[in-house]
Amino acid sequence: MKKSRKIFSKLFMLAIMIFFYMPIVYTVVFSFNSKKSLTHWSGFSLKWYEKMLSSSSMMDALWTTISIAILATVISTVIGTITAIGLSKSNKILKAIVERINDFPIMNPEIVTAISLLMLFSALRIQKGYITMLLAHIMFCIPYVMLSVSPKLRSLDPNLSDAALDLGATPWQALIKVIIPQIMPGVISGALVAFTMSFDDFIISYFVTGNGVSNISILVYTMSKRINPSINALSTVIILIITVVLVLVNIIPIIRNNMKGVKE
Repeated sequence: MKKSRKIFSKLFMLAIMIFFYMPIVYTVVFSFNSKKSLTHWSGFSLKWYEKMLSSSSMMDALWTTISIAILATVISTVIGTITAIGLSKSNKILKAIVERINDFPIMNPEIVTAISLLMLFSALRIQKGYITMLLAHIMFCIPYVMLSVSPKLRSLDPNLSDAALDLGATPWQALIKVIIPQIMPGVISGALVAFTMSFDDFIISYFVTGNGVSNISILVYTMSKRINPSINALSTVIILIITVVLVLVNIIPIIRNNMKGVKE
């Protein structure tokens, strides 16, 4: 009975993996198809990658997506981490109020956030384009960073920073050398979430952009009504970028720990 349950659970997991990853494999494989067909394999070719690289709209969208994702991740991670650390030292009432406010952007439907940001930028007479998209991405990424960092801060010994100050460290040194290293896994998790949220955002970006500025999500949406295998090539590049980022994030801490072990 137990063996049959194990076999069933393994088969179930295999079916789920196939269901989730088969579309990705399909996209990658047909990005190398020599013909325009998205259902019939006609032979290996790199022409869709050549068309992608020669398309100024695709390259501009790719550059906009990557640059905004990196900037939004860095800025939101710094702001979110510092805010979470500051809240951990605040009184319970203020902390509870700010945490509830922080939950609103996460719980709100994206369309509500998009319309709110559109009205805000219009009221402030900020011209829609790259800057408004970047500001919008920073705004909706900060709550996710705070949500990832806060549990790590709650698990810290509250006397740790006080001990560092008593030993002669400045508040800045206590922050950089004591608190940040202890909460680094939460910071990295928050940064990854922020990068992913920014990289694949469509609804908010669609509402706040202008002046011909578009990211990959907007570009793919405008191209989805006609058959264009270059989308597969572009999607494969995105998959490669995300995979490299995930591998680096997981490997770098292992290498760092191994180097510390060798030094010790």
